[in-house]
Amino acid sequence: MRHLRTTKASLLTMSSAVALIAASVTIAAPARADEAAAKKWIDSEFQPSTLSKDDALKEMQWFIKAAEPFKGMEINVVSETLTTHEYESRTLAKAFEEITGIKVKHDIIQEGDVVEKIQTQMQSGKNVYDGWINDSDFIGTHFRYGQAVDLTDWMAKDGKDVTDPMLDVNDFIGKSFTTAPNGHLYQLPDQQFANLYWFRYDWFTNPDYKAKFKAKYGYDLGVPVNWSAYEDIAEFFTNDIKEVNGVRVYGHMDYGKKDPSLGWRFTDAWLSMAGNGDKGIPNGLPVDEWGIRMEGCRPVGSSVERGGDVNGPAAVYSIVKYLDWMKKYAPPQAQGMTFSESGPVPSQGNIAQQIFWYTAFTADMVKPGLPVMNADGTPKWRMAPSPHGSYWKDGMKLGYQDVGSATLLKSTPVDRRKAAWLYLQFIVSKTVSLKKSHVGLTFIRESDIWDKSFTERAPKLGGLIEFYRSPARVQWTPTGNNVPDYPKLAQLWWQNIGDASSGAKTPQAAMDALAAAQDSVMERLEKSGVQGACGPKLNKKETAEYWFAKSAKDGNIAPQRKLANEKPKGETVDYDTLIKSWPASPPKRAEAK
Repeated sequence: MRHLRTTKASLLTMSSAVALIAASVTIAAPARADEAAAKKWIDSEFQPSTLSKDDALKEMQWFIKAAEPFKGMEINVVSETLTTHEYESRTLAKAFEEITGIKVKHDIIQEGDVVEKIQTQMQSGKNVYDGWINDSDFIGTHFRYGQAVDLTDWMAKDGKDVTDPMLDVNDFIGKSFTTAPNGHLYQLPDQQFANLYWFRYDWFTNPDYKAKFKAKYGYDLGVPVNWSAYEDIAEFFTNDIKEVNGVRVYGHMDYGKKDPSLGWRFTDAWLSMAGNGDKGIPNGLPVDEWGIRMEGCRPVGSSVERGGDVNGPAAVYSIVKYLDWMKKYAPPQAQGMTFSESGPVPSQGNIAQQIFWYTAFTADMVKPGLPVMNADGTPKWRMAPSPHGSYWKDGMKLGYQDVGSATLLKSTPVDRRKAAWLYLQFIVSKTVSLKKSHVGLTFIRESDIWDKSFTERAPKLGGLIEFYRSPARVQWTPTGNNVPDYPKLAQLWWQNIGDASSGAKTPQAAMDALAAAQDSVMERLEKSGVQGACGPKLNKKETAEYWFAKSAKDGNIAPQRKLANEKPKGETVDYDTLIKSWPASPPKRAEAK
């Protein structure tokens, strides 16, 4: 059972997490399905919208007609505890019921509980929920176990009569994250947020600080392109600047307590930022950012001796830097903090930069009166693309996006599945995709990102809009198809890396243990045969040198040999120059074939 992100989910409940589209529910008195209700909601709540009111009404008319066979039914849907989903549970579910006549009981529970319940339904075959919103990190799990509905087939066949003709799947920016190796969609993205680089723009543009930094390091203070520059900046603010307006400042922020929340700190793409794995978007092939090697659709190992990279030089380097920076440049209490405890620290005003910062914190970071906010409502900080480690190569993944996605299970009776599918489409429909009650921002559609309402809000959101409109966005992706059983493998990370964080093991020993543990789980899956032709089939063990040579011969990267110099010269870019280099208009979309 995975309780990996329970802490994160709790924090995002307390904070105004970035929202886009998700599930919701309120049990109300029996409702009448009619156009009057649709018009009321379109006028009062579903504004602004990417659709005109006339087109929005057409979409709602389709929902009304498609829902007729299920009118009066009560369905059960579940999602993790996020502010996004809470909004829908109070508002959108009520709208759906009034418009369609279908009642929705939408439970909002901790993410660990969502994982436990979906595993229960998959293993027992008993219907626990009719619709699920769970992370796209499960894509490798869902398509291998054969318990999740293939949505591509569903929309074309059994679910065709309840599939919104205005559902433009190709408009979803997370489509590639929820597509299996067979090219079929298994989950429909419904909210997402990235982890990015965060920094104090006001300090970075301070002429005195800029001059001192240039004099010491020989290059400009700016957004770090590589980890060398990040480290130099951390050193500079921690030990050279030391205080700003009488307050002790630090050049870095993180957390290190051996706790379940430590796991996703690393599975959320930390190793890829360092340069672990191979080139490839959304995930490296044949080796991904978890260090798992694939042959076709089969995972074949994660240890270097099986051709993986979870305990290779790039992965170990990522842990060494994580530990060094926290010890040298973060507040002393950071080592003993969990995610939820460390999250609010940058908003207190004494952190210069953070390499691993979730855009889910945007809404809380722009609250009036915070030390990191200007009097005019603009932020003193900005977010930007993350710097990369010394093992990273162009074409690699660079960061993580959390993508909560609508999922159906085969064990749900078809009529209930159809009603749930209507609801799940409703909450991601174009009619409600720019609902006025956004307390924060996440994006699931290209058409949403470029809406004028977000252009108007951009100056007060610290670079969030600019990032999502940038070409860099494609390098931020969730866990991919290589991971055959996300719940079982994910829990191994905090347990093993926690040993390095606590000092019980060296970084190399901790990653060796993690690699062995992952291979052990995959070996059990292989022996069980439960995942069929795409289940794990482990490579035989070879020497590290064998795999280093094979990667080079095959034109791949992972696993890489240890670099002679893991700290090349620092490189930065001016933030305003970077922003201006990004496109100011939407990219042209190729027509779907």
